[in-house]
Amino acid sequence: MKFLQVLSAGMLLLFFTACSTTKSTGNKENLFNNTWELEFISGPRIAFEGLFPEKKPQLTFNRLTQEVTGTDGCNGYTSSYKIVGDSISFGVPGPTTLMYCGEGEKIFLAMLKNIKTYNVDENGKLNFLYANIPMMRFKRVMSR
Repeated sequence: MKFLQVLSAGMLLLFFTACSTTKSTGNKENLFNNTWELEFISGPRIAFEGLFPEKKPQLTFNRLTQEVTGTDGCNGYTSSYKIVGDSISFGVPGPTTLMYCGEGEKIFLAMLKNIKTYNVDENGKLNFLYANIPMMRFKRVMSR
């Protein structure tokens, strides 16, 4: 009887672990030579379309300069980034334009500071994670 309980608990743990993780393609090359557009952000109580009514945030990683450029849904920005394995961190955004466009840009930039890891899943989506929880998801919108 004890064996059956341990086996059941193990299977349940395996089920929840498998459901809560995002499978990675493991190919860092997918990150570069693409522009990525945000399609999901975790946390805010405002609907996604309300946060970014005009344009969605976009990212483009430059391998040579170790910079990411894009928009926060309103203003353009540039930031450094560092990748070690599947860990990623972003520097303080550099020059940005100065239009005020609502709460979306602040939420997006604040969330970037909290991201710890990334992956590109089997569907080709770029996921930014914190403690293995997807916090932001991007779709590929342009290849270079």
